[in-house]
Formats: sequence, C-alpha cells, structure tokens
Amino acid sequence: MTTMSLSRGHVELLQFLRDRTAVVFTFFFPAMLLLLFGTIFGDEYTDSGISASQVFTASMVAYGILNTAFVTMGSGLAMDREDGTLKRLRGTPMPASAYLIGKALLVLVLSVAEAAVLILVGVLIFDMPLPDASHWVTFSWIFLLSVICCSLLGVAVSALVKNARNAGAILNVPVVALQFVSGVFIQPMSQLPDWLEKFASLFPVRWMAQGFRYVFLPDEAKSQEIGGSWDLGRVAMVLGVWCVIGLVLCLVTFRWSSRDR
Repeated sequence: MTTMSLSRGHVELLQFLRDRTAVVFTFFFPAMLLLLFGTIFGDEYTDSGISASQVFTASMVAYGILNTAFVTMGSGLAMDREDGTLKRLRGTPMPASAYLIGKALLVLVLSVAEAAVLILVGVLIFDMPLPDASHWVTFSWIFLLSVICCSLLGVAVSALVKNARNAGAILNVPVVALQFVSGVFIQPMSQLPDWLEKFASLFPVRWMAQGFRYVFLPDEAKSQEIGGSWDLGRVAMVLGVWCVIGLVLCLVTFRWSSRDR
C-alpha cells in the first residue's frame, strides 16, 4: 500500500502543478493578505512592544494551513467524485486509504511550501526574527497536527458538496469566518465579545494560531493571549481531539461516488 500511496501522491502533485490558477491562488493569496494586513497595521504595536505585522505573520501560518489543507482536500475530493475519478479508482486494486494518503501527501507538501512563503515574507519584509531550535520542535508538532486535522475535516466536509463547481465557495465560508473570530485577522482576541471568544475556542483554528504565535513571537507576547498564557498543553489537546473527530467523520461520510449512501 505504501507504493500505491506514494504513486498516488506523485500523481496528485503533478496534476496540481499543471493547474496554474490553483498554484497562484493557493500560494499567493495568503501571502497577499499578509502583505495587505501587515502594511496597513505594520506601524502599530501591541502592548508588549511587538509590531502588528509580526503578529499577523505568525497567525497567518494557521490561515495558510487551513486554506491549503481544508479547501484543497475538500474541493479535490468533490471534483474527483463528480468527474468519476473516484469511481474509476474503485475498480482498481487501490484501496481508499491509499488514495486518501496520496491526497494527504499533496496537502502536506503544499502546506510546507505555503508556510515557507509566509515565513519568508515575514522575515524579509516585516523583520520577524526566526525562532531558536526548541521552538522549531514545537512548530513541527503543531504544524503536523494542524495539517492532519484540517485535511481530515476537508475529507468529511467534501461529502456535503453536491456540485464540485461550488466547492471552493462553500468551503471558504467557514475558512474566512473562523479567521476573523480565531485571532488571525483580529488581534488581540480580547476585542471580540466573550461569547464569540468561547465559540472560537471550540474550533482548532484559534489554537493553531496561538501555537504559531508562541513559536515566532517573544515570550512577552503571551500577555495578549486570552488568559495571558500560551497554554500549549491545551493547543495539543484540542488539535488532537479534532484529529480524532475528523477521522471518525471521514469513516462515516467517505463515499466513492455521489450515488453511494
């Protein structure tokens, strides 16, 4: 199965790279938003003396992962289901797990590239310092858990997409909404109503963004977080729980064709 998974991942990557529109939108849209927000609010400083542009850079890594993993996985599955790709693969020796792993490999590669672009923009344009080695270890597990849970949720939500042409619009609604309430586009989160803070805390994006801010911002920046702490234990717990939820939803909702029940 490993060989089939790697082979499918290679095919998925080639197909993606041939779609220039998808490449441009996936990699440059989050970077464009970072440049926009960073330029507009770049001269503002938090109470801890950190520039707003650096805070946006750290937070936008979470947006890049959500946009890449959730939307790419969800829309890709919806398209493969509608054009008959999944139906044809069902008649081959390839199991569903190998197909999904191949998709996951594509998402992982794209997420790594997306994060690299955003970090590069932050370092070169907004003078964001790179973290030390111990923080890169933290970055690794937060990054992997984020990619896994967003990918699994993308697979699950794809079952709700009835028309692949509308997949991008449908999947981007929760993506955009969660960015505004999860501390990505609005910082600090204390500016939001209490009920909205509690609502956002139920979803992984808030914890993804908080974890990446820990990685890239100095320790005094934690004063801007809810509770005045990075709370990495809860970051790991929430992301882990959403990985389990996403896996269960995938097992329940995955189907090879739109006619399957």
